[in-house]
Amino acid sequence: MTKVAEVSTERAAAAPYVGPLDWRRMVQWLSEDKVITREEAQRTIARCSQAESSQHALVRLANVAMERASDGKPLDIEALSEYLARRAGLPYLRIDPLKVDVGRVADTMSATYAERHKVLPVQVTSKEVVVATAEPFIDDWVAEVERQSRRTVRRVVSNPADIHRFTAEFFALAKSVRAAQKAGGAGGGSSFEQLVELGKSNKQLDANDQGVVKVVDWLWQYAFDQRASDIHLEPRREQGVIRFRIDGVLHPVYQMPMGVHNAMISRIKLLGRIDVVEKRRPQDGRIKTRNQRGDEVEMRLSTLPTAFGEKMVMRIFDPDNAVKDLDALGFAPHDAQRWEDLVKRPHGIILVTGPTGSGKTTTLYSTLKRVATEEVNVSTVEDPIEMIEPSFNQTQVQPQLDFNFAEGLRALMRQDPDIIMVGEIRDLETAEMAVQAALTGHLVFSTLHTNDAPSAITRLMELGVPPYLLNATILGVLAQRLVRTLCKQCKQKDDTTDREVLMGAVKPWKLSGGYQPYKPVGCVDCRMSGFRGRMGLYELLTVSEALKEKINQAPSIDMLRRQAVQDGMRPLRLAGALRVAEGLTTLEEVLTATPPLE
Repeated sequence: MTKVAEVSTERAAAAPYVGPLDWRRMVQWLSEDKVITREEAQRTIARCSQAESSQHALVRLANVAMERASDGKPLDIEALSEYLARRAGLPYLRIDPLKVDVGRVADTMSATYAERHKVLPVQVTSKEVVVATAEPFIDDWVAEVERQSRRTVRRVVSNPADIHRFTAEFFALAKSVRAAQKAGGAGGGSSFEQLVELGKSNKQLDANDQGVVKVVDWLWQYAFDQRASDIHLEPRREQGVIRFRIDGVLHPVYQMPMGVHNAMISRIKLLGRIDVVEKRRPQDGRIKTRNQRGDEVEMRLSTLPTAFGEKMVMRIFDPDNAVKDLDALGFAPHDAQRWEDLVKRPHGIILVTGPTGSGKTTTLYSTLKRVATEEVNVSTVEDPIEMIEPSFNQTQVQPQLDFNFAEGLRALMRQDPDIIMVGEIRDLETAEMAVQAALTGHLVFSTLHTNDAPSAITRLMELGVPPYLLNATILGVLAQRLVRTLCKQCKQKDDTTDREVLMGAVKPWKLSGGYQPYKPVGCVDCRMSGFRGRMGLYELLTVSEALKEKINQAPSIDMLRRQAVQDGMRPLRLAGALRVAEGLTTLEEVLTATPPLE
């Protein structure tokens, strides 16, 4: 965010302001400090005077969209809040809900008190309470809060809209958790270290208790709002812990009593059609709900018994992230065109490789969605079905019924398919069925767990697939990784990174001009991490006639890699280095995520 003009501390000290913030006084200050011109101040006063409003002064002025004198850009509510903090001589804070301990906030003051004084505790330690306010010139509540909490109050200025929103959310959540805990008593569920406490109720929470229902609803909406890809509900010895995975990194969100934790899991299992009573073995399920925009969101559920109780992980498949075009996935133009040419082939096998969490499912679903027209029959066999897609015919393997990938493929062959997707090739039987499907005129997509694209060829040979069948069926192999992308709001040019380091990372390949690395800085939009979002790095091997000759010779992996590079394959590390040169990610991210070049 562009910094506004510095406030004169001498002027502020000479004429201290006390009382509720007045929008006219705010316009006067902005004009005095040359943040806006006198003409803009006059226009603002004229527009704001036309109708009385009960809105906060900053909200009212933000709606007018005053133009900043320095660059002509409108002053939004964040810029006005930051300016107000400077004028009042207090720190400015953009509230990050993931960094607020909601339980301790609710213990500091009541919701009624917070709403009356328009303040919100955002951090509580053993010695102090950090309280956000949008009325920095009113402090008559400070002494009372210090007396009640027995801690020192430190005030910060925050966006009044955020204070209003999070006051409602935080206190409503805390109220629901307390109501659920009260309804359920001390029931803690099964634990290897179960503690028997005499004289306490063993009443278990009902999964349909209204407090539990509200907490679960909050959890999902909160996760969607924070762009989480996974929700973890983890039992500990004394309490349950909620964590969100955002951009590949886990963030602690909330801690709650074990009774509430167990009731939440029961509630989610009930909605996911999972056996609520069974807690001794892992179970899987799925739920479809809607986000705040009204879009359908699928969640895949997985439970696991642990030492302190049942753990649940929910994988979120947001439609905005699940099916993307090639540019959004991170394909460079060089590889995007080669991938498009591959998937248009009438028959053969296309493999996508990479470790768990590297984005293989998103790439496959996005690709299949593009080719699933009304004229073709797209059928999949998966374990489990990741996302329900209406344009596919999806089947889930069931090992307990002896229905595995090979059996699923065998059944699909009798279903008149055009395009087949096999979740994973794990054994020779599945590999042979995939080859057979490709030989009989079908386009087959599947995944393997290998470090890079050439390794997929040798892996299939190790499984027992003859080289001549590989040459007849394999069209290409796409290896991929995910790296965090730099936050566009705060990234800065990095003149300290040695070009030779990057050149060494991609040796013997050379980078052409346009090299300008950036470094992460950190701002409120990226939670001070310097990164926001992730993108794919891709290594695409296409099977050429020269490569087929190498495969017939029972080659080493190095021989295959050298030939693939001659055919146009860019190794993962080179693909990452090019993204560093474009200023999209950092060299450290690439070196961590990609295998070294041979």
